[in-house]
Amino acid sequence: MLQWTLALLMLVLATTHVEAQWIQDTSIDARVQRGIDNIYNIEFDKADKEFEEVIRLMPDHPAGYFFQAMTQWWRILSNFEDESHDKEFLTALDKVIGMCEKRLDKNENDVTALFYKGGAVGFQGRLRANRGAWLAAANDGLVALPEIRKAYNLEPTNSDVLLGMGIYNYYAEVIPGQYPIVKPVMIFLPSGDKKKGLEQLEIAAQKARYAKVEAMYFLLQTYFTYERQFVRALEIAQELRNRYPRNPLFHRMYGRCYVSLGYWAEAFRVFSEVEEKYRTHQAGYDVYDGREAYYYIGRHLFLAGRFEESVQNLLRCDEICRRVDKNGASGFMSMVNLMIGMVYDVQKKRGSALAQYQKVLEMKEYENTHKEARRYTEKAYTRAQ
Repeated sequence: MLQWTLALLMLVLATTHVEAQWIQDTSIDARVQRGIDNIYNIEFDKADKEFEEVIRLMPDHPAGYFFQAMTQWWRILSNFEDESHDKEFLTALDKVIGMCEKRLDKNENDVTALFYKGGAVGFQGRLRANRGAWLAAANDGLVALPEIRKAYNLEPTNSDVLLGMGIYNYYAEVIPGQYPIVKPVMIFLPSGDKKKGLEQLEIAAQKARYAKVEAMYFLLQTYFTYERQFVRALEIAQELRNRYPRNPLFHRMYGRCYVSLGYWAEAFRVFSEVEEKYRTHQAGYDVYDGREAYYYIGRHLFLAGRFEESVQNLLRCDEICRRVDKNGASGFMSMVNLMIGMVYDVQKKRGSALAQYQKVLEMKEYENTHKEARRYTEKAYTRAQ
């Protein structure tokens, strides 16, 4: 979660904010809307075609170029381990920034240019933060924030603007408390307001034109991760899942909400769908989706007492972890190996169980994995525990 810490400064406009009046032609506006829907539904080729046409029809407007870059961003987000799209993405953002700066040279109050420049700098910083270039990311944040605040002052009733302000207000209060390392940076920035930020995000999720889905996604993450309001998170996840059935990220978040609420039958159903889409190579579903699906399927079967089926799925999860966890054991690897040991204990395979617990102790700790592994090393796990 550390990436949120520095990324918050540049995320606040990292989305598609623009009101329809800035694209007067309704047919072009409709293309933008279709393209955005294509992005979220992981239909990137269709999105590219829509935005290429927008660029052809409005070559001097930053909208088409910005949305085209957003297609590249979701390509990256769909498989963040793959860095092959990074250069093309950053080049596309540079073009948007250059176009916007030319417009601002002519009119410093050009709200459209402020929006798209802020968004482009924001996404540039977000990628850098996720790639570990923290100083460059922080600098992007310091560049983006004044653009955002100026746009907000010029258009305070614009619901799309409220997405950016809502994200900043919420995370500027929450993040420094959880990650004190960012407090020195925050000295140079306005203080946040968590309550106000949530209210702004809710308004954006209801009323924004182009930023509606992004606002819903941020609300989902916020309610799930920080507010721990899982019922509200589930409502948003279900809506996103229904609207964009091809999006694996929304699909997995939907399942996680059920897990957090303890609704294991529903979670098992959702993650079984994810597993099938991964296994049948549906576009957008990759090993990361498969890893998570096998983990939660195995966990449900474990709780249901179906131990042989459980361990089969847990071992599949572990196999994927060993392929993709290039920088050390992930939380999934640590948890799944602990659970495999617990299954072996139930099956009276004590030697195999002890070997699993030792593996967990050699991995980076995740939540209470080391504590539990030591506990079950000393005394075998039983269903009564």
